[in-house]
Amino acid sequence: MPPLSRLLRPLRSARTWIILGVSAPVGMLAASGLMLADLRQDAWDKAEQTSKNLVQVLERDIARNIEMYDLSLRAVVDNLKVSGVDQIGPALRQLILFDRAATAQDLGVMLVFDENGDNIIDAGAVPARKINNADRPYFQEHKAQADLGLFIGKPMVSRLTGAQTLAFSRRIDKPDGSFGGVVLGTLKLSYFTRLFSQIDLGRDGAINLYLRDGTRIMRHPYSEADIGVNIAGAPTFKGFLREHSGSFVETSARDGIERHYTFTRIGHLPLILNVALSTEEIEADWRVKALTIGIIVLMLCGLTIALSLLFGRELRRREVIQAELAKLSLTDALTGLPNRRAFEDAFARASGGARRSGKPLSLLIVDADHFKRFNDRYGHQVGDEVLRGLACSLSASVHRPHDLVSRVGGEEFAILLPDTDQAGALRIAEKVHADVSTLAIGSAGIGAGAVTVSIGLAVGVPSGAETVGPTDLYHLADGALYEAKEGGRNQTRCAKPHDPVITPLKHALRLMR
Repeated sequence: MPPLSRLLRPLRSARTWIILGVSAPVGMLAASGLMLADLRQDAWDKAEQTSKNLVQVLERDIARNIEMYDLSLRAVVDNLKVSGVDQIGPALRQLILFDRAATAQDLGVMLVFDENGDNIIDAGAVPARKINNADRPYFQEHKAQADLGLFIGKPMVSRLTGAQTLAFSRRIDKPDGSFGGVVLGTLKLSYFTRLFSQIDLGRDGAINLYLRDGTRIMRHPYSEADIGVNIAGAPTFKGFLREHSGSFVETSARDGIERHYTFTRIGHLPLILNVALSTEEIEADWRVKALTIGIIVLMLCGLTIALSLLFGRELRRREVIQAELAKLSLTDALTGLPNRRAFEDAFARASGGARRSGKPLSLLIVDADHFKRFNDRYGHQVGDEVLRGLACSLSASVHRPHDLVSRVGGEEFAILLPDTDQAGALRIAEKVHADVSTLAIGSAGIGAGAVTVSIGLAVGVPSGAETVGPTDLYHLADGALYEAKEGGRNQTRCAKPHDPVITPLKHALRLMR
């Protein structure tokens, strides 16, 4: 199982927190969007269920009342066929033909017309009021069709009462089957006004009752101009004709308002009832909730992103600081060169590369001559200037990206030269001597040529008869440096693979020379 520190490492990355800072708000927005979509669907489901319930209640009330009036009309037709009814007195005949339905609140008139259209029996008056309705559409329809059954006419103004009514009529046949007249019952449109006005559908909601030919019988809210208007060509009415009942969303041809229409046909009658709710009002409460939730979520998302960016910026700042600290931990503060730790890391990598590639690896150990004398005579400040000057000279002697110049301790420097044989390394050493010979420290009066270096050179070749292992390379170069010191300084000595390794005691004695 990996250690906990490794598992927590991604959480310390600024990039991780920036990604989380963006992903979390996106997730919040997605979840909020799904929730708002669900709330919107709930609003629509509630509106549709409410509309269906209203349509069902209204349809049953209208169907029941029309059925009651139709039963009264049927009773009149049947009773007129009873023998002797036409011989009795008008008052008694009225009681026999008309039941109490004729006196209902919204019933207009109930009349019997003969084959000429004259009113011969009147439920509301004895004797019958004089009127001829032979020109009415319902009279003409029954006269033309023997099997018409119950006929529901278009809204009209009663000639007897002056009220707006809806006419229901049935044909009366003579014993020989010929046309004998019409029994008429009218229903005041106030019945529908009273029925529909009990329902609140909002500012733009509406209830409509149509004949199947598209003629509007009643609309709520009521407007006299709407009564009798035919909308058979409107998209909404075409939708009513497609099925017996259902619902859809459409824009009204009357006022251009988009509504959700729920409709049904009233039994087997040529009547269509619909309840229309404004889509804007259906979603009104949802929009308020959506706006509130949206503002809150956006504020939280903005806050989350801001905090994540701030936290990510802080992590980046820490990463930069840590990188600087890491760089400083591998850099010599005085000369700015890589320090011994950096040298050891690079030396290990270069040694491994040499073993894999079989190419030579050269190492130069460079040591300032008589450095203790400079310190004792001129002071440490001048000694530091000498070291900085040496660092510049050594750095100028190499140019390849993989070559490394480092300060490995005191006045000792190392130059690591991957993929370089002894001849190449000697050329670098000669350049070092040449550059150092021009070094002058003006503040201390140290002129050119006063500072010299001794160099120990060793080459590791991972193949051949005499193989020098990279792990011995440093000790061989150090031994060669000792020989350069012993040989008079300001020179380069090359180590041989069979040369003895310098011991720490010998190294200390070399530094004292």
